[in-house]
Amino acid sequence: MTRISATRCVRIVDLALISVGLLSFVLVAAVSIKAADSSPQLRLDTSKAGPRAVEPLTERAIARDYRNAWNAMDQALESNSPGSIDGVLTGEARQELRQRVAGQQKAGLRQVSTAQVHQVNAVFYAPEGDVIELHDTLTCQMQIFDGDKLILTEQATRHYVVLMTPTADHWVVRQLQETQQF
Repeated sequence: MTRISATRCVRIVDLALISVGLLSFVLVAAVSIKAADSSPQLRLDTSKAGPRAVEPLTERAIARDYRNAWNAMDQALESNSPGSIDGVLTGEARQELRQRVAGQQKAGLRQVSTAQVHQVNAVFYAPEGDVIELHDTLTCQMQIFDGDKLILTEQATRHYVVLMTPTADHWVVRQLQETQQF
């Protein structure tokens, strides 16, 4: 029988703990990367907005809230439940998405969008700071499901004219109108 010294035993245990720690870190990082990949990528350019310049803090808030709105819209279309859009969409945009979800429910369909990239340009920012107009060029992969059966996959490019307005603590999408081009 081989004897292992107490010092060597401690080293083996230390190496095992370090290995478990590194494995845990790699797994957490992999899950984080996957979660980040499922969130829409957004590039916002406010340099040509006018007549008022967009302040850096406002720019970050608009980008955050617009990304949150797309996350909520994607969730609503994938789950056929419009509850996730409350607080991020209002007015016409909210009503149109509710109607789209109801249509999907009636037809037994659902939509899943992945690999989203939004190239967003601010084109108008009101002097009072109460509305901003964005032009969004979206590229993504869209999948349509009938129940659990995939019936269509398409690489899509869509263009949207977006109006956002501020609330007490965030920005909401008021209008989201698809257009052929800018």
